[in-house]
Amino acid sequence: MRIAIVSDIHDNRTAFEAVLADLREASPDLILHGGDLADSGSSPVEIVDQIRDLGWQGVAGNTDEMLFRAESLAEFAKQSPNLQPLFVAIGEMAAATREALGPERLAWLRSMPRVQIHGRMALVHASPESLWRAPAPETSDAELESIYSPLGRLIAVYGHIHRPYVRNVAGMTVANTGSVGLSYDGDRRAAYLLLDESGPTIRRVEYDVAKELKALSSCGLPHSDWVAKMLESAGPQMP
Repeated sequence: MRIAIVSDIHDNRTAFEAVLADLREASPDLILHGGDLADSGSSPVEIVDQIRDLGWQGVAGNTDEMLFRAESLAEFAKQSPNLQPLFVAIGEMAAATREALGPERLAWLRSMPRVQIHGRMALVHASPESLWRAPAPETSDAELESIYSPLGRLIAVYGHIHRPYVRNVAGMTVANTGSVGLSYDGDRRAAYLLLDESGPTIRRVEYDVAKELKALSSCGLPHSDWVAKMLESAGPQMP
């Protein structure tokens, strides 16, 4: 079975449409999502509704939790008091997105599980223990093993960090999907993961960044200029 895992869309509709076109070409047997569907982008309602219409199963991400359980952001922010301006901006964007989505869509986000198991593969958003913390690509083999081996599968896949990679660790493969809508690895292209019998590979997809920047500038999202800088640079920025 060939499985595609699409994660961290962050309501970037232009990037998502490009990935959908690439998925039609790749023609996987199953498509899963890795969470962080609708926050800090131009089109939260459209993304959530389209994924629901497509019937994709997936896992909750930290920004999904932030939308359906607002206090989760404050809980996480307490751990980094020096980053309060960042968390204030994130909270303001989340409030606008929460209002746009409305109660029924938020209830759907709340219903998503934290783990998906399919054969030899396990999918989580960040780590088995947390929606908010995940290892970087440079993390040691020993730490990756300690974090993901409890899933009990030969392949562990996660998103969250927006930096795709594939590593073989102590008899298992750990892979990050990268981000469809908000890359942080210096490559502005959308990223997703394709898993087949030979293992996981990262697919990169060109999309019209200028078109999404235009949509972002007119969508009314607070701090959209900050998000635009991240889209243009393909890396995190302070607000």
